[in-house]
Amino acid sequence: MEKVAVLGCGLMGSGIAQVCAQAGRDVTVIEVSEELLSKGLGRLEAGLNKSVERGKLSAESRDQTLSRLHGSAKLEDAAGADLVIEAIVENLDEKNKTYSRLDQICGPAAVFASNTSSLSITQMMIATSPERQRRFIGMHFFNPVPVMKLVEVVRTIITDPEVCAKAVEFSRGIGKVPVQTSDRTGFIVNRLLVPYMLDAIRALEEGVASIVDIDAAMKLGCGYPMGPFTLTDFVGLDTTYYIANIMFDEFREKRFAPPPLLKRMVMAGLHGRKSGRGFYDYQDPENPKPLSL
Repeated sequence: MEKVAVLGCGLMGSGIAQVCAQAGRDVTVIEVSEELLSKGLGRLEAGLNKSVERGKLSAESRDQTLSRLHGSAKLEDAAGADLVIEAIVENLDEKNKTYSRLDQICGPAAVFASNTSSLSITQMMIATSPERQRRFIGMHFFNPVPVMKLVEVVRTIITDPEVCAKAVEFSRGIGKVPVQTSDRTGFIVNRLLVPYMLDAIRALEEGVASIVDIDAAMKLGCGYPMGPFTLTDFVGLDTTYYIANIMFDEFREKRFAPPPLLKRMVMAGLHGRKSGRGFYDYQDPENPKPLSL
């Protein structure tokens, strides 16, 4: 899989495109508009320039990476790809419309992979032809993609084992560590991580301890790099709420049900770092203050 098309040039899409290009793959990045494409590629180039400034990347390697990247606002430019990695908006209808079109555009040997963190691969797969469905997988990268090593390779009940093997090999070839999992909502990481984050919110609701003390306890007691509230603010309260609802709809287990406090914070626009306030107030990003909830 030497020719890669990446759909979406947001934080995830641009990161995926970067690591593929750095690993020597020919990459076409496709966005819905020239404006979004320019913004995403600009962010990608700025990240590479910072790596050069910090001595983590040579100027020659940066230039070679950029030479392998091609931008487009036309889905048809995915036609020659061996592998299409989709990283567009986390909306099943939009993804399925895109896959239905792609199925007509791409060659029969092309592999389709979704970067979804929570949606069913099977539900996306059925938007394509029966022949394509066997060549459809999940490839869930983690943010920030250039830094995080993990890729969850997700198989459906009809995915061709050879396709999974190729995806694993491809992941290793771009410097990632692949883990294989089946198409169960949340895969490995979110299935274990989301209940942990939700339990921390329940503990806060029940008066077990404060935001700061719960964060400190999990950092110092378990060796985690950040506490659950700092992590939830980083991921986004709205994103956590969205994923939790999808997982609860799938499993109908209390551990996946969003706590009332999370729902009300999302409704109030407290989405975490990206909105300036979540469990912490980021008016001073270097010294965030816990909210009084």
